[in-house]
Amino acid sequence: MTATLIVPGLNGSDKGHWQRFWLDDDPRSILVQQDDWQAPLVDRWMERLEDVLLEQGEAYIVAHSLGCLLTAKLADRPSARRIKAALLVAPCDLRPTEKMHPGAIRFGPMPTQRLPFPTITVGSLNDHYMDLDRLTLYARLWKTDLRNIGLAGHINISSGFGRWAGGYALFDNLKDKAKAPRRYA
Repeated sequence: MTATLIVPGLNGSDKGHWQRFWLDDDPRSILVQQDDWQAPLVDRWMERLEDVLLEQGEAYIVAHSLGCLLTAKLADRPSARRIKAALLVAPCDLRPTEKMHPGAIRFGPMPTQRLPFPTITVGSLNDHYMDLDRLTLYARLWKTDLRNIGLAGHINISSGFGRWAGGYALFDNLKDKAKAPRRYA
C-alpha cells in the first residue's frame, strides 16, 4: 500500500494538531521527522524528505505550512516523480513568516514552478501566514486546485483544528484525482 507522508512546518505539529491525529488514524501515514523543527534549513529538510520518499518508493504527501513549501520545492527534482499527489494545507508566505520568526527560517525564495503531481491546496480567508491574494497567486503558479475553507486561520491548533474530518474528505478527493488519467494543456 502507498504510504502517506505527513510533512509538518515550523516547530513540527504538536500533539493535538490535525496532522498528529492523521498519524494516529491512518496506519499508512509516516511522519517526515526533521532534526531541527525550530530552525528549518531547506537543504537539510529537503534531504530528509527525499530520503523518506526513496525509502517508500512512492507516496502521497499531506503537508502543512512550511511543509507545503518544502513539497512545492520538489517540483524540479527527480524525486517529484515519486509523489502520487499532495494535499497542501495552509501554505505560508515566506515574507510574513520570516518577519514573525526572525532569523529562524532559511528556506530561500518562494517556489513558483508548476507542480508535476496532482495537488489540492487548502487555505482560509484569515491566515496571517498567507493572505488570500498571495494564496491565489501561488495556487495559480503551482497549477493546483484551491479550496478556500473560510475563516479558518492557519488551519492549526490555535484556530481550532484538532482531528479534521474535512481534511480526510479532501484527501480522498485528491486520491481519486490522482487515479484519473492526466490531461495536459
